[in-house]
Amino acid sequence: MNLRVFVTGGTFDKEYDELTGTLHFEATHVEEMLRRGRCMLDVNVEVLMMIDSLEMKESHRHRIVDACVACTETQIVITHGTDTMVETAAVIAAAVTTKTVVLTGAMVPYAFGSSDGLFNLGSALSFVQALAPGVYVAMNGRCFRWDDVRKNRDVGVFEPLGEA
Repeated sequence: MNLRVFVTGGTFDKEYDELTGTLHFEATHVEEMLRRGRCMLDVNVEVLMMIDSLEMKESHRHRIVDACVACTETQIVITHGTDTMVETAAVIAAAVTTKTVVLTGAMVPYAFGSSDGLFNLGSALSFVQALAPGVYVAMNGRCFRWDDVRKNRDVGVFEPLGEA
């Protein structure tokens, strides 16, 4: 069994530029994270894009869908920015029905050292192996159906729609 990880950017892969005080993208950290986490799974990592999810357009989402449909793996993890993760999950759910897709991200960049990204990636890899086909969001040890989750910006967590 092998899994596919599609990288799309988001806080997960941002770097801090000390000279300008801004966040930017250089390269994904996913392969390093898999090594650090001593991942024993057969994982194929593919970078689709490196953008902030607030800059994601429908064309980007369709590129993600096309990649999910085209890949031979039936278990897919997508690293994604948290601000529009649910919107992307909805587009994927409308087109990908026979595969298990889990979107995950981070509130703090992996490069900062105190990131939740490594934990979230590990959780997503576990969830994708155990869940039935469908589209899910995995954050902070919890997993949600794509249509029953929201980002609570007040406390910085994902929660079920009914929770407030």
